[in-house]
Amino acid sequence: MEFFDQLFTNPGITRALPEEFAATLQMVGISGFFTLLIGLPLGVFLSASAPDGLRPMPLTNKVISGVVVNITRSIPFAILMVSLIPLARLLTGTSIGPVAASVSLSIGAIPFFARLVETSLRDVSSGKIDAALVMGSTRMQVVSKVLLREALPGLIAAFTTTLVTLVGYSAMAGIIGGGGLGRLAYNYGLQRFDTTVMVVVIVIIVLIVQAIQLAGDAAARRVDHRSAATAGSGRRLRRRAAVQVVGS
Repeated sequence: MEFFDQLFTNPGITRALPEEFAATLQMVGISGFFTLLIGLPLGVFLSASAPDGLRPMPLTNKVISGVVVNITRSIPFAILMVSLIPLARLLTGTSIGPVAASVSLSIGAIPFFARLVETSLRDVSSGKIDAALVMGSTRMQVVSKVLLREALPGLIAAFTTTLVTLVGYSAMAGIIGGGGLGRLAYNYGLQRFDTTVMVVVIVIIVLIVQAIQLAGDAAARRVDHRSAATAGSGRRLRRRAAVQVVGS
């Protein structure tokens, strides 16, 4: 009973939780937007400029993929965020708060998402690409009408995974000054040994992740024409079998 009583009397929950929850959503929303805006074209470029891509550019691809993307992904996020404090201050005018933390979150997530985009585009059948080129499609048309459309379920799944990763990153950002649920858990839960706040924060983070994952999975299934075709074929087979049973 003491635990439930503290849910309505603990200032860390009644006063600080709504503000930090909104800060977490703000960080994930801003960084997710810029990750999609920059990471998607970057992933398309990595796929197209590969030695076996639509527009092979081996040297440029090696520099961007091997140096920029891989090195950025190799740096632990806590170290990356601390090293990017001057850049965050330059861009946002402050080094603390959810907006400033979004700079580091975006830079940390963009290479991760771009690599997932590249992997999804590689899974598109080369026969469909060749057919589009034979019919006279330009490279841009192949990218927009073949690659992105065919890889759309995988791209949605990749973005869902990135958003889930950003939720975890935002908790670490809160400890360093970004705000959000991470700061609430550190200031109230860890430093004040408040188990109630820790449990509530963990539950909320789990619920956020589950909501993102369920929404992403539903969106991926909705745009997956392969699963839709399989379901339609199954319905036709069931109707045909029912007709045969009635006819016999």
